[in-house]
Amino acid sequence: MRVLIVDDHLELAETIAAGLRQEGMAIDLALDGRQALEQATVYDYHVIVLDRDLPLMHGDEVCRALIKHGCRARILMLTASSTIADRVDGLSLGADDYLTKPFAFAELVARVRALARRAHPAVPPVLTHDDLSLSPAEHTAWRGGRQLDLSPKEMAVLELLLAARGAVVSAEELLERAWDEATDPFTNTVKVTISRLRRKLGDPPVIETVPHVGYRI
Repeated sequence: MRVLIVDDHLELAETIAAGLRQEGMAIDLALDGRQALEQATVYDYHVIVLDRDLPLMHGDEVCRALIKHGCRARILMLTASSTIADRVDGLSLGADDYLTKPFAFAELVARVRALARRAHPAVPPVLTHDDLSLSPAEHTAWRGGRQLDLSPKEMAVLELLLAARGAVVSAEELLERAWDEATDPFTNTVKVTISRLRRKLGDPPVIETVPHVGYRI
């Protein structure tokens, strides 16, 4: 799952990003409204966590522009105001959910995952294939009754492959959806992660390599 955090308070944004990465999500940051719009047109995010009080371009205007341009990401707006009027205003702009600062991190994670399940394409609560199952919310994966010890990136790649429901997922798409923008696009990290994942999944093999195209389960 790939998420964009938009907040002009760098320390808070980095804290949220670090926590969500521990949950296996790929996280990008934007520190103002204009940067957020630029990044949302380049990358296909599942969820955008959007602070309302932003420099250069107010969060309301960012939300309005994202909706106007057909952005498929679900939008979670953050605000320091807890008034009903502000919540109604934010939702009326097209935001999918609203969270008041300060908030419990566990609630933020729960809301992001709930929105991701409504994203396009949706992320189901549990993904399965034969004796293999993965729960994104619980961050656990099982095969044949055995819990798998997967790293956050291995979990993210497995989630994307299972969510594709048999379709081929290219290495480029895996890199874009499971890693953040700081990752070298020419790195072999996808190949290495797939190799480790195959070893942990065991036999019989479930990840198929489609030459010159990508991977599928």
